Amino acid sequence: MSAKRRILGWYFFDWASQPYHTVLLTFVFGPFFAAVATGYYSGVGLDEQTADARAQSLWSFCLFAAGICVAFGAPFLGALADRTRRMPWIFLFSVAYVIGASAFWMTQADGSNLFLAMTMFAIGFVAAEYALIFTNAQLPDLATREEIGRLSGSGFAFGYLGGLIALVFCLLFLVEQAGGTTLIGWAPGFGLLDAEAKEGTRAVGPFVAIWFAVFMIPYFLWVREDRKSRSTTTATSTFAQVGKSVRKLASRPSLASFLGGSMFYRDALNGLYGFGGTYALLVLDWEITQIGVFGIVSVVSAAALSWVGGRLDRRFGPKPVIVGAVLLLVAVCVVITGMTKTSIFGVTVGEGLPDTAFLICGVLIGGLGGILQAASRTLMVRHSTPGTETEEFGLYGFAGRATSFLAPALIGLVTVATGEVRNGVLPLILLFILGLLLLRWTKPEGDRADPW
Repeated sequence: MSAKRRILGWYFFDWASQPYHTVLLTFVFGPFFAAVATGYYSGVGLDEQTADARAQSLWSFCLFAAGICVAFGAPFLGALADRTRRMPWIFLFSVAYVIGASAFWMTQADGSNLFLAMTMFAIGFVAAEYALIFTNAQLPDLATREEIGRLSGSGFAFGYLGGLIALVFCLLFLVEQAGGTTLIGWAPGFGLLDAEAKEGTRAVGPFVAIWFAVFMIPYFLWVREDRKSRSTTTATSTFAQVGKSVRKLASRPSLASFLGGSMFYRDALNGLYGFGGTYALLVLDWEITQIGVFGIVSVVSAAALSWVGGRLDRRFGPKPVIVGAVLLLVAVCVVITGMTKTSIFGVTVGEGLPDTAFLICGVLIGGLGGILQAASRTLMVRHSTPGTETEEFGLYGFAGRATSFLAPALIGLVTVATGEVRNGVLPLILLFILGLLLLRWTKPEGDRADPW
């Protein structure tokens, strides 16, 4: 298989999997779940503000539970995959991804099965994160050191483009507005779906599942692994290997610093992704279709800036790019916490100005988030050791989810304590700053004994 085709096949994983994050997590399922939960809690007698806070807290618990599963499973799966074959694991989690996404169809608009909806969403989300660990570990085999940053950024850009196209399709032909029609005035699902039962919005899940199944075909056709380099292993040896890898961090301060810093700033970023759509619905009273349009703008910026970030990474290295992106995201969070439907930082403003300000924040979150993830993946490659890449990316996945309970839990706690949804963003500022502080000891070129 040619090198160019292998790289293109690897890109297709991002293209295939991104809609779970773009369409379901941030811009459709998250806000839809919040709306359904708010309606359910209002129906049992809670006032609007309390129902909004309860809905956000429930969504926080869903992401908290999914994050814990990823955190504790990632390092062990990574170690296991380094000693066996990777492709069977990627296929297994691809199946779970499809099942989790498809089950979105079962979510009832009256909130009667909220727990089932949360559980199935979490299954698909965990599967997507596990599969990402294995595909990330393939990056060092695709290109030279000088090209890794560009490939990482281009991969994210390609993925965001796929997420954008999927989101646009859902808004035009599936997701209902308040009047029962889609964004272009058509009945959902070309007239085949019941708008009253929110079947158009619920059909987004099966659509994402089909999208993933179809576009993973190029990945499985064009990406190959060396079977001879893998051997059989046991659960005992896998646990022993993970313990050994964790102990090695004591002698690798640069890697330990990077994993610690990324643990906090990636958790904060995931918090923004997980609650951006629900914030727009609960604070600014946007409809899901409005949130979808907001998503389109955000994803376009993410694709464009991820591509730009890859070039900046190539020229300046990943660490300066990471630091710059985190600082700008802190500023964005400050602005978001200072907004209401009618004011910004306590100053009453004209109608629509907070909406415009939040749209600009969405553009920055999407773009800077893409840059941050791509540059982080490149910096991890600079710290990886040939032969144990998946194990080390398992630790990277663990670091990204080890504190995954913090952002959802803190958002939920602050929201409940203050009774104000927008205050839930405040803890994310602290997490971003902690991440920056821990990066102080990270070497920009990595700490590999055998640099490329």
